[in-house]
Amino acid sequence: MVREQSLTAEFPRDFFGISLPEQPNKYYFMIRGQRLVVEADSTIQTIMDKLQSYKSRVALCFEGFQYQLGDFQLRVGKVVPSHSENLRGIVMEVEYLPISSMEKARQIMEEFVDIWQEAISKRSLPGHFMHIEPNFSEYGLLDHYTPQHTAVQYATVVAQMIATQTVQATRN
Repeated sequence: MVREQSLTAEFPRDFFGISLPEQPNKYYFMIRGQRLVVEADSTIQTIMDKLQSYKSRVALCFEGFQYQLGDFQLRVGKVVPSHSENLRGIVMEVEYLPISSMEKARQIMEEFVDIWQEAISKRSLPGHFMHIEPNFSEYGLLDHYTPQHTAVQYATVVAQMIATQTVQATRN
């Protein structure tokens, strides 16, 4: 009996599950407490539902458009809870296609973000622009960009949105 209790304590209580449109047969789990990202077949969602070992607390949908600007791929979309139209945020993802090394592309990406922020600052739009860059090495991810990096980025964005919503609700 003691052995079962110790095994149960090792199971993560919270994790993020993410599916990406460009990887329709894959599903990614981020276990933030253990700094772990796992790639699974998309059928894992059905298995998890049948096991009923985890409940979905928050389900967000990212809906938007993808643009090609020269060597840049830009994805812009709104974030809404599933089965709702209440806007939770707007997300922009930028990818520099010729270079898969994040370190080598860093300066180009920073310049792109600076230009974007300058263009946005000239308009009087509500809200604010946040640059979120997770520490990928914490998850054991190397410099070569992979879909696991994208999954960690989205999990980080979702965590930030949830934290921001909680802080705003507390203030009100």
